[in-house]
Amino acid sequence: MSTDKSPLLLTTERLHLMLLPPDAAERVLTYHLANKQHLGPVSPDRPATFFSTAYWRTRLAQDREDFRHDISLRVFLLPRGQPISLAPVLGSVALTHIRRGPLQAADIGYGLDHQHEGQGLMTEALQAVCDYAFGAMGLHRVQASHLPENLRSAAVLRRLGFVVEGYARDFLLLDGRWRDHVLTSLVAAPEPGVRGGP
Repeated sequence: MSTDKSPLLLTTERLHLMLLPPDAAERVLTYHLANKQHLGPVSPDRPATFFSTAYWRTRLAQDREDFRHDISLRVFLLPRGQPISLAPVLGSVALTHIRRGPLQAADIGYGLDHQHEGQGLMTEALQAVCDYAFGAMGLHRVQASHLPENLRSAAVLRRLGFVVEGYARDFLLLDGRWRDHVLTSLVAAPEPGVRGGP
C-alpha cells in the first residue's frame, strides 16, 4: 500500500478524483487494457510502451510534476465506496495546456470505462474538475472538443453549460486519420466588479 499521499483529492457523491501515485500503475494499466477498443479509435497515437506498467509508473510520476509546475492536471476516477488504495480506475479527466497571464485557460479531456457509461459519472467528475479549475486554480476558461458524431460527449458538455464556439476541420490526428471536431468552452462566472465582454 502506498504511503505517498495524493497532492490532490476531489470527492463527489459517488467518486474520488485524484492524482494517483506511481504504485497505482497496474490499476491504470488495467483500465486502459479493458478499454483498448473503446478509447483507442478516439485517442492520439500512443507510445509503443503505453500498455506497460513501466510506462504508467513513469507517467504517473510525471503527472505529479506537471501539476506541481502548473502545466497540467490529470485525475483518475475511483468509486467512492472502496478503499482508495485498492479501488479500480473508472476513467480520467485531464486539464492540459494550462495558460496563465491574461488568458487563464486550459483544455479538458476525459475518458470513461465502457462498462460505466450512461450513469452520469462523467458529468459528476467534470463538474468537480471544472469547479476546481475555476476555484482553486483560478482559471477563467476551460475548452473541450469532441467528434461531431460523439453525441454522448456533446450531451455531457451541454449539461455542464459548455457552449459550442466552432467547428474545426482536420483538427486532430486520431487512429491514423485527421478528424473534424466541435469546439466548446465553459467560462467562469464573472467576479463582482470585473467587467466581461466588450
